[in-house]
Amino acid sequence: MDEPLATSAFIAVLGGTSVLAFAARWFHRRDVLPHLAGWALADRGFGTGVTWFLLGGSIFTAYTFAAVPGLAYGTGALGFFPLAYTVVLCPVLFVLLPRLWAAARSTGAVTVADWVRARYDSPALMLVVALTGVLATMPYIALQLLGVRAVLDAGGLYPQGPAGDLALTAVFAVLAGATFRSGLRAPAVISIVKGVLVFGAAFGVVGVAIGRLGGFAAVFDGAERELGAGGGLLLDPALHPAFATLALGSALALPMYPHVLTAAFAAAGPGTLRRSAVAMPAWTFVLGLFGLLGIAALAAGVAAPLGNAEVAVPLLIRDLLPELASGAVFGALAVGALVPAAVMSVAVAALFTRNVYVEFFHPDATPKHEVRVARWVSLLAKVAALAFVFGLREQDAINLQLLGGIWILQTFPAVALGLFSTWWHRSALLAGWAAGMVTGTVLAVAGGYTSVVAVGPVLLYVAVVALAVNLAVAAALTPGFARGGAARTGVPG
Repeated sequence: MDEPLATSAFIAVLGGTSVLAFAARWFHRRDVLPHLAGWALADRGFGTGVTWFLLGGSIFTAYTFAAVPGLAYGTGALGFFPLAYTVVLCPVLFVLLPRLWAAARSTGAVTVADWVRARYDSPALMLVVALTGVLATMPYIALQLLGVRAVLDAGGLYPQGPAGDLALTAVFAVLAGATFRSGLRAPAVISIVKGVLVFGAAFGVVGVAIGRLGGFAAVFDGAERELGAGGGLLLDPALHPAFATLALGSALALPMYPHVLTAAFAAAGPGTLRRSAVAMPAWTFVLGLFGLLGIAALAAGVAAPLGNAEVAVPLLIRDLLPELASGAVFGALAVGALVPAAVMSVAVAALFTRNVYVEFFHPDATPKHEVRVARWVSLLAKVAALAFVFGLREQDAINLQLLGGIWILQTFPAVALGLFSTWWHRSALLAGWAAGMVTGTVLAVAGGYTSVVAVGPVLLYVAVVALAVNLAVAAALTPGFARGGAARTGVPG
């Protein structure tokens, strides 16, 4: 770390956030016995403002803010597909989350797998939803750390060798301690800080970049020249199906992630979630500003290392801003990783505790015992994420995250369709899940961990193809299972 002012600003931002995280429990002290809904969902009491910050902070991760400008820098127009899917995501959240909240509250569900168990009276379907959520989330936690490490390394704030790894571990240890004590309330407090920092950083850096580079027209002209034959700021028509299915599949998959549903279940009510969803496009706008910074990095002639396009914007920030300001921006990006990582660890802990440990190993567990187990599982989840970072190649974590997105979408029929219809049979949904999981995994791995696959003359998102197989199998088998005498259970949420 050879830039003392930048380092000081970075430490100040991260230190202040850590103090607030540990103080989270003091904002809501009550003399009640511990219970999982209190630790994992903050007693379902968050209002519209906190819910908006927490949902946005969980969905728009630090890795997203690094990857989107990296994609724009490396591929041009195709890199902006996350903007399309987050626009589609907002109405999906508006429709699904309030209904899921009401269904979960009416059944006493703490996790989405609890709701599936109550809806279909199927321990098997509950288990696959829970385990799919855990498997899809673990590499997602690791990616937050990888994104922060790449950003800080590019900014000259990450010491080489064991010293840097120790620093990253120390930052994560503070998060682990705060979450262990306060559960979801710790990331809820940090999410407010994240929102303020990320919004301020986006507007500030874009303003400086556009001003220094001569305006928007000069930025886009320069980027077009840099991309040349290798890409373009206009999307190739042949990629339209891939772009559309990536956007649609991602918009349907994201609300199925445990950390998003955990943040949603912590809201005070359906109205709170609707108001938060209506205001969610503000986060998309900020993500677009970060994507614009990828284009600005092209126009500025930033030379990112081959295969590491995500560091282009951190390099641009280091070149454009004074030391103090750049350190504060890098601190904001680091804080951006803490919120989703903490919520993910809480979600994984709740799923494992409620839907694996209690359901199959300790059905007589007291509420206090549930909380104790969940706390330790959340801690182990963070340790496992660090093991991902230090023990595997970065590409391995990215590949696992790609598979995670494919897998989590296969829970959509069991979770979402059951809210609106009693037609689907639990055994058919289980068979459809299995078919979708196998199809998606085989297609992705056979293609070299690619996100798109050729179906005839068009390229489509692998997860959407797998979901189509999932739904087809479930729809084909439902009438047969129903005729076999096994009743459909439950009612729409």
